[in-house]
Amino acid sequence: MTKSNSIDAQIYTDLKSLRLMKYKATGFDFLPPQPVNSLLTGRHVSKLRGRGLNFEEMRHYHIGDDIRTMDWKVTMRTGKPHVKIFSEERERNVYLLVDQRTNMFFGSTGKMKSVVAAEIAALIAWKVTDSTDRVGAIIYNDTVAVPIAPQRSANHVLKILNEIVIKNQQLKVGIAEDSQGNSFSKLFHQAKRLVKHDALVILITDGYGYNEQSEEQIKTLCKHNDVVLCHVTDPLEHNLAELDKMVLSDGEMQLAITGKQAQLKDRFAKDVTDTLDNFARVAKKYRIPVIKINTVQPADQQLRKALGA
Repeated sequence: MTKSNSIDAQIYTDLKSLRLMKYKATGFDFLPPQPVNSLLTGRHVSKLRGRGLNFEEMRHYHIGDDIRTMDWKVTMRTGKPHVKIFSEERERNVYLLVDQRTNMFFGSTGKMKSVVAAEIAALIAWKVTDSTDRVGAIIYNDTVAVPIAPQRSANHVLKILNEIVIKNQQLKVGIAEDSQGNSFSKLFHQAKRLVKHDALVILITDGYGYNEQSEEQIKTLCKHNDVVLCHVTDPLEHNLAELDKMVLSDGEMQLAITGKQAQLKDRFAKDVTDTLDNFARVAKKYRIPVIKINTVQPADQQLRKALGA
């Protein structure tokens, strides 16, 4: 069941909104070469391998052939120069790992983190399909991780976006049915089954529930694939400890927090800081580019800014 057409676009997304992201999916790319100001240039450029090459045939050397393609073993054995012929792979698998857990159902002045994550996923999915690559996904919440095998078609993108909308519109204020760590484990369990090698894996999350086991699973993904992290946070998460008073609401009920609840604010702020520090440490360790996404600025503008356009 999905919610009515009268939903607040800052709290929930819908298929129409994500479908229209197709027309904003321009001015950025995840494949090399990258613009000079892109987050993916410099020390990260070698991690983004492009589509790669497939071996086609071995043939005699022709004047003008690139000497770097010479096969010296065959040349020595036959006494005649031979070269290897390669063709560029026409398609590459890109996987979107989209977080729609209860912890993403949060926003202060802009949109919910869950909505922003959905928009980022839609923008990338449309861009990937337009670039003739295949896109797959794992959409996960507190209880399940739904895998969708990669394909290249507009209808397939709509299938992915529809699953995101379903999970997004199921979100509500309350206690998650499963722990954050367990939900991450389910995500990576599906990723191990779905993602093979030489793919681009884009994790869109706020990172809560990330632990040592998650790091091992990230390490495994990085061995044979390119991994990029889109880290979604809300400005309030960074500034909570400095606020003297605030009011939280789910649209029906309100909760006022003052300086008297300093311990609660400090603990929340520490959780955010620990999450940021953990991501920074792991990203640096495994050379994972981190695209920082906030809930205030338009998602398409943030992608263009991060990727140099």
